[in-house]
Amino acid sequence: QVQLVESGGGLVQAGGSLRLSCAASGIIFSIDAMGWYRQAPGKQRELVAGISRGGRTNYGDSVKGRFTISRNDAKNTVTLQMNSLKPEDTAVYYCNVRTLYSDYWGQGTQVTVSS
Repeated sequence: QVQLVESGGGLVQAGGSLRLSCAASGIIFSIDAMGWYRQAPGKQRELVAGISRGGRTNYGDSVKGRFTISRNDAKNTVTLQMNSLKPEDTAVYYCNVRTLYSDYWGQGTQVTVSS
């Protein structure tokens, strides 16, 4: 059974930092892309950051220069370091893992940035 377990969300003041982690288990096939998405109330889910198996990264325009994504293939984990957080970063953050055949999502973790 595939599981994506997220951790690290919470409440932080503007300008602060948080680190999100996601551990994947039960995935049989090789993991290709890993990433983080977020969804704020009343808005569509959007890409925050992604990282390919080769380590190539891409970021949403609103987080470039503030967030950093990394992965550990030996542990099947993906991490999102979020610095200089802004109130507009408030959302539920979802971990995403893709193989050749499937697309998996975590349950989501709340990030709230107070002004």
